[in-house]
Amino acid sequence: MGLGIGLLLLALIAAWVLVLATGTPAGPLIHEPRDFLSTLLNALTIAGLYFIVAAGFTLVFGLMRVVNLAHGSFFLLGGYAALEFQRFMVGKSGNISSSEVSALRWLVPLALAAAVAGIIGLITQQVFLRWFQGQDMRETLITIAISVILADQMLTHFGGLAKDIRWPGVLDHFLIVFDFRYSVPRLFMLFTAIVVGVLLWLWLHKTRTGMVIRAGVDDTAMVQALGINVQVVFALAFLVGSALAGIGGVMGGSFASLAPGVDGQWLLNSIIVVIVGGMGSLVGAMAGSLLLGLVTAFAPAYLPADFTHYSVIFTFVLLAAVLAWRPYGLFGRPE
Repeated sequence: MGLGIGLLLLALIAAWVLVLATGTPAGPLIHEPRDFLSTLLNALTIAGLYFIVAAGFTLVFGLMRVVNLAHGSFFLLGGYAALEFQRFMVGKSGNISSSEVSALRWLVPLALAAAVAGIIGLITQQVFLRWFQGQDMRETLITIAISVILADQMLTHFGGLAKDIRWPGVLDHFLIVFDFRYSVPRLFMLFTAIVVGVLLWLWLHKTRTGMVIRAGVDDTAMVQALGINVQVVFALAFLVGSALAGIGGVMGGSFASLAPGVDGQWLLNSIIVVIVGGMGSLVGAMAGSLLLGLVTAFAPAYLPADFTHYSVIFTFVLLAAVLAWRPYGLFGRPE
């Protein structure tokens, strides 16, 4: 019965988008195919960014069962670090343009920002969290405290105004196919997410460390009993997860802006992705990112023009619908 209702809802949504969505910003597909294609690409590209950030979050939770509420702060810290590195490489302290940014002046700040976020995450795990492993409340409170401290320090140092990381000039243009044009940087975000996903899959499934991580997700006690130093694995997982947050911060700061409050927004996005996809599942993070991206892009485009400000509600409709159907998420498993 639940599956039947779900299929009926999908059929109604498809009919709305296909022929009935008059008076919406995008218009029905049969009349405005280019708007539909643009919305679909927007969904896929923002889903790519969601995945990059949420993959680090689910990696840490899947192995360590730590809900790292400082993950959004690592995202914002990585973005601000890349901004400083990029301005230093360009030789300006103020605003810069894409024409001044070569590929190297974007890739080097990206790598350095990932390193900064990863190291801060590693310090957080080693200095604060490893002593309270398995104590969920203390771990949560510690990561909240670190998030608040980092947010205050970033506000003091970088101020409250929005700041942008510049894409390299070679990317900052539109791809034009016939009479359809689309942003190359957004396509690059999707490409980067695919590369990150492939590399993570290879690491988790084709290396000894990855096998230990996957075994640790299923049975940490047994991994320890086999003589494996789980603390080293935990440290590595936290390092990689935090570095992914930093990479996401660079991508997000180039795509949109860096400002106080962005950390909380991206933490919420990561939590939604992981809950929808299933805790600790890389495939689940992909599926959750895709679903959240579709809702994020299609809700404001295909709601009636006077009601687009209600589009955020559909994010939580998605969350409620998935949990009503699969309480552990699409690819999650009971403990």
